Amino acid sequence: MIKMILSGCCGYMGRVITDIVAADEDVEIVAGIDPAGQGDQVYPVYTSAEACVAEADVLVDFSSPKALDALLAYCTAKKLPVIFCTTGYSEEQAAQIQAAAEQTAVMRSANMSLGINLLMKLLKDAARVLAPAGFDIEIVEKHHNRKVDAPSGTALALADSINEAMDQAYEYKYDRTSERKKREKNEIGFSVVRGGNIVGEHEVIFAGMDEIIEVKHTAYSRGIFAKGAVQAAKYMAGKPAGFYDMGDVVQG
Repeated sequence: MIKMILSGCCGYMGRVITDIVAADEDVEIVAGIDPAGQGDQVYPVYTSAEACVAEADVLVDFSSPKALDALLAYCTAKKLPVIFCTTGYSEEQAAQIQAAAEQTAVMRSANMSLGINLLMKLLKDAARVLAPAGFDIEIVEKHHNRKVDAPSGTALALADSINEAMDQAYEYKYDRTSERKKREKNEIGFSVVRGGNIVGEHEVIFAGMDEIIEVKHTAYSRGIFAKGAVQAAKYMAGKPAGFYDMGDVVQG
């Protein structure tokens, strides 16, 4: 049985993870960390990492970038594997996370969905075949009307995965209205849609002469990120110090 500490347990994602773990015989949440306090959780909840006295195999964080320093101090001191599912870190904080991997096992991923991370792997294989054959690459992403960043971090991660497979890096084109000229061969274009309550939709288009290949992922609820986090917790428990991402979970 893997013992988990859940940071941000009183938030929406924390409650979803709590429900998923309750139905999983291989994982148990032994404690939560949340400034909001106990709430209705069936496990003890501490208002800070410093106050947490639970023994665990892994910590999963779905809280806020503000909690980073305390969580890093806690996990590195205990050599406790940690999974950062929170977004919005500054470049300095991202560097802190990377540095902590020298002392304990650390995972951070742009998207915790197993499907998205499998898609990244598939895109690398597709790009190696299709890009040299002259296929143009475009990404269309859709999200709810409250999302402020554009393109999404996931869309950028998909493009980065394609670039990792290329001998020559592609340039990213975010706005085609700023100049009037023919599309360049070595670019990946982004189209952004914001509306309603769309959870998340990402489509990668490989457009060639007389044929088009489209690879698409649709999220119908944020529960997919919680499920991915639980799978990541199972993977990370017992791992040695180092930096990991969801690609490692997909690879097994």
